[in-house]
Amino acid sequence: MKKKQQGFTLIELLVVITIVMILGTLGFVSYGYASANARNAKRKSDVEQLRSALEMYRADTGYYPDNGPTTEFTALSSGTNPGQALLDGGYIASLPADPKDNATHPYKILMSDNRGTPEHYYGYCISAYTEGIGALNNACGIVLPQVPVVYTYGVKNP
Repeated sequence: MKKKQQGFTLIELLVVITIVMILGTLGFVSYGYASANARNAKRKSDVEQLRSALEMYRADTGYYPDNGPTTEFTALSSGTNPGQALLDGGYIASLPADPKDNATHPYKILMSDNRGTPEHYYGYCISAYTEGIGALNNACGIVLPQVPVVYTYGVKNP
């Protein structure tokens, strides 16, 4: 009697391995894209939270917090610029940080329009780095040379 051979041929194994590799690559790319989108959504939410805190501050005082002696975008942090005023006044529990790398891409803020009184500001622009979005420096709807090139999302006072 003739014995029947069992098992897979080399070609069948190569085809299956190739298909598994292609599916794995597609899954990996999709995961990276989804992760970047999730981080961008978190950044937008953080910026809106900061905007809300600034608007509550202005509703109580009539102006936005002091930015110090600068006319450029600065990293939003506690101990300096408007960040500390928002924390001290209870307008925000903690300052949000970039979900991926706050050291490289902290949220930036520019206070503007002090109308001759250095401690009273009437305008602002908050900007955030976003992944996968073109490098345009119009984070607040206007092109400013001070806006870091990679900061492509921003909000300004209403």
